[in-house]
Amino acid sequence: MEQYLDEVIAATKTWEAALEQFANIREAVNSLNAYLGSKEWQKDCADDRAGRLPKNLKRGVLSEDGIWNALENYREVLQRITRQ
Repeated sequence: MEQYLDEVIAATKTWEAALEQFANIREAVNSLNAYLGSKEWQKDCADDRAGRLPKNLKRGVLSEDGIWNALENYREVLQRITRQ
């Protein structure tokens, strides 16, 4: 029983930390959602294709699939949380 207690305490602390982190990304999710497909996003993509962005710049946000997949994963996790 002592081992079970330790497991419950550890898992609960991990879960609480994860929930707090998840709650803190709401602004980022909203910003990414608004950015995807926006005029700003389209301009950034055009600038990238034209070679106007630095070569060492990360380009994950310029991939429609990258942002869409991240937002979809977020929604799926949110649904799992709310069903619990």
